[in-house]
Amino acid sequence: MSQFPCGLTRRELVWEMGGGFAGLALAGLLTEDGIGSKSANAKELENIQGPLAPKKPHFQAKAKSVIFLMMNGAPSQVDTFDYKPELEKYAGKALPADKKFINSGGRKVGYLTPSFRKFRPGGESGLLISDFFPNVRKHADKLAVIRSCHTDSHAHGSALVEMNTGKTFIGRPSLGSWAVYGLGTENQSLPGYVVILDKRGGPISGQPNWSSGFMPGRYQGTLFRPVGEPILNLKGPAHINQNVQRAQLDLLDKINHEHLSKRPGGHELAARINSYELAYRMQAEAPEAVDLSKETKQTLDEYGIGTKPTDEFGRNCLVARRLVERGVRFVQLYSGGGHLEDTWDAHKSIESNHGLHAAEVDQPIAALLADLEQRGLLENTLVVWGGEFGRMPFSEGKGEPGRNHNPYGFSMWMAGGDIKGGIAHGETDEFGFEAIIDKAHLHDIHATILHLLGLDHEILHWFHQGRKETLTDVSGNVIQNIIA
Repeated sequence: MSQFPCGLTRRELVWEMGGGFAGLALAGLLTEDGIGSKSANAKELENIQGPLAPKKPHFQAKAKSVIFLMMNGAPSQVDTFDYKPELEKYAGKALPADKKFINSGGRKVGYLTPSFRKFRPGGESGLLISDFFPNVRKHADKLAVIRSCHTDSHAHGSALVEMNTGKTFIGRPSLGSWAVYGLGTENQSLPGYVVILDKRGGPISGQPNWSSGFMPGRYQGTLFRPVGEPILNLKGPAHINQNVQRAQLDLLDKINHEHLSKRPGGHELAARINSYELAYRMQAEAPEAVDLSKETKQTLDEYGIGTKPTDEFGRNCLVARRLVERGVRFVQLYSGGGHLEDTWDAHKSIESNHGLHAAEVDQPIAALLADLEQRGLLENTLVVWGGEFGRMPFSEGKGEPGRNHNPYGFSMWMAGGDIKGGIAHGETDEFGFEAIIDKAHLHDIHATILHLLGLDHEILHWFHQGRKETLTDVSGNVIQNIIA
């Protein structure tokens, strides 16, 4: 695009001419939200502490960090954390006609099917958890199981985006981005928001699940590799020492800020400048943070590292513990990647699908809970477990052992971070089909997570396109019953 003698493009010139007094008002609003500069000097876009410096929460809270265990593909609530004896009584019968559900996506609608594994009580609370999670069941007294979750989409892509961002459409900041925007991060040499995918692939809706949306890029999730070295290229070429690299970055920083000073509001460039500095700092601290050789053999064995099928998720859970231990604000781990049987999407068989994926994560999750507690980290680390929706209480055809998608009622659980353990909140109907008592929309889940971090979901906002945007939009209530 051609430029005028003043150095601006045609589009930039028209934009500046049209800004006028409205632009002045807008600049004031943006400044309140941490966007834009107070003067033409781009250096003033960032204060001395940096844009991700720790911030005070809206109110005092125990939780400082979040580990979100995302079961990509949607686990079945009636086979894991929501026992329904009526499914045994009515096995082989059709779902009653008064139960209305969206179309099955072309899949067969079968008959009510009991849980594929037994449920047994765990801990002193006696919380019922299925044999898919025998190790997690040992920590039942730490869990608050929310059995009345519901969401707005039955399609994996849009439901995953909604679970992560609050809306079914792309372009909005993720939950992790809101947490880092609201609180900053305790460690300026590591990303504030880390995402570790499954080696089989990411969620089918991809990058929008950890995007910062309309916020600056500095708030988006940073991907770590699920196997091998979590972070590539931390070491530079042997012929470039630290002093030379620092000089290169200082020169690049000077050039970038000269460019930015003539174009205030260049948020993408500002984010890139910040990412260069973060990458430089990470070279010193990140290798140690993800170095599992520092852990004892007992710890590695407890997480199931070095054995199948727990090795990968066990490593990721241990990396998550090491990251929150070092001040990272939000870590999200994915179990299941790609599509269908590589995820928890059990259309063919609950037993074979959940048998595989639960075996991969059960021991590592239990080890994570025990490790956090033993180190005194559980009280300030909120652990969240769940998928994008649940599964139907009926099979996909007569004699078919799989279950279809169910957005009407499913289970999630939370532990640590001032959570009241050993309880179940809310209920689905007698078949586990839809939430009917103390219903918890995902906006309520998000509001509760932010609340446990000391953030008011109605106050935490970002001014975008003339509107104060929030994670929960116009709805969302904190689930007080699960808070200690």
